[in-house]
Amino acid sequence: MKNNNSLRESLGTRLGFILLTAGCAIGLGNIWRFPFICGQYGGAIFVLIYLFFLVVLGFPVMVMELSLGRASRCDLFGAYKTLGSDKRIKWHYPGAVFFSGNIILMIFYTTVSGWMIAYSLKFASGTLSGLDSPGVGKHFGEFLADPGAMIGFMTLTVAISTAVCAIGLRNGVERITKILMAGLFLLLIGLCIRALFLPGAAEGLKFYLFPNLDSIRHIGLFRVVIEAMNQAFFTLSLGVGSIAIFGSYIDRTRTLPHETLAIIALDTTVAILSGVIIFPACFSFGVNPGSGPGLVFVSLPNVFNVMHGGRIWGTLFFLFMSFAALTTVVAVFENIIAFQIDELKFSRKIAALTTGIGIAVLSLPCALGFNLLSHVHPLGGNSTFLDLEDYIVSGNLLPLGSLCVILFCTSRYGWGWKNFLAEANAGRGMRFPAVLRIYVSAVIPVLILLLFLVGFFKQWAN
Repeated sequence: MKNNNSLRESLGTRLGFILLTAGCAIGLGNIWRFPFICGQYGGAIFVLIYLFFLVVLGFPVMVMELSLGRASRCDLFGAYKTLGSDKRIKWHYPGAVFFSGNIILMIFYTTVSGWMIAYSLKFASGTLSGLDSPGVGKHFGEFLADPGAMIGFMTLTVAISTAVCAIGLRNGVERITKILMAGLFLLLIGLCIRALFLPGAAEGLKFYLFPNLDSIRHIGLFRVVIEAMNQAFFTLSLGVGSIAIFGSYIDRTRTLPHETLAIIALDTTVAILSGVIIFPACFSFGVNPGSGPGLVFVSLPNVFNVMHGGRIWGTLFFLFMSFAALTTVVAVFENIIAFQIDELKFSRKIAALTTGIGIAVLSLPCALGFNLLSHVHPLGGNSTFLDLEDYIVSGNLLPLGSLCVILFCTSRYGWGWKNFLAEANAGRGMRFPAVLRIYVSAVIPVLILLLFLVGFFKQWAN
């Protein structure tokens, strides 16, 4: 049984589909997390292992999630409900739990996205100009401690994304995403060129692009492999339906492995080139590239403040970060909105409004977790609501949701391997190899469970 709603919207162009799906995957995980994780876990060695797992782990799961969307012509929840061959097994019940990952992701992602918009405005206005290193760190702390600023920029992010989605799929989501992605790549290229001409840039590129086996011996191969696997898996936002929904908006002209390669290539390009920006800057001005999340909001502003034309380049960098964040927020909002349209029969404008209001309200604990609610530590220690929400999504819903996708696509009690292959390989282009059935149904689930268990014990070991 399929959802053949003739009134369902579709994307206008293949380019729109690729950019929108890539925009969902391309986000702060590529630009914020990737460079400092890379810096912490051995530079080029980490990059090589990351690329390997992107192909052997991320690629098959993305093809499966897109297949579910295109075959069902509805959201992931609807796909589980309509495509299952054994109706006694209620796949859509756990599907609803995993789908909630979209909401939980947004209730902290919108706050962090607001930080990017705020810092682009701060650099443009000269607020950070002339501050020394302690001054930059103090300013970031004061920014987090201001509940009005936290709520204001979070609300701005929500309002922009709600407005884009309310306009419509083609005229709003697709058109604006094309503009944001074009701006993102133009800024990315410009910042890369600037970084390559910094003094000491060669040392940064050497650390980033040339493997150093000493890092393996120092950190340990197992830790490097686990972190590379983790980054490759989570950068694609798999398991909660954020990708499946865009499969529901396209036709069967091209095979889904063919389209997935294009999406992963764009996602990887942004991640790799972000390192080309950040590592030369760090080595040029003596900043530790493995200095954690503070790299973006404390260390790099110090670099821009001592760089010739730094105010301009700082503005462009955080504008670039804002574009990357907004493409993800708009894409995930679209997924939440599509669920309401498909399952609750809401109009697009009503669904957009309820999504915007709901996310804004649910985001308040995260926005206030650095100030009025800073005394609350959900995971113990100095943890905040952001840490809790990130752990729920990244450590639980994404890996277990992806495991559910795999089981559904390979089990005869779910959709089944033959049905998956028929949908994935419909159209022109690269085909998904049928001989990979054992690998997909047995090896990948073991890798995902390993990631989940390592993350679980890492979180609760203390």
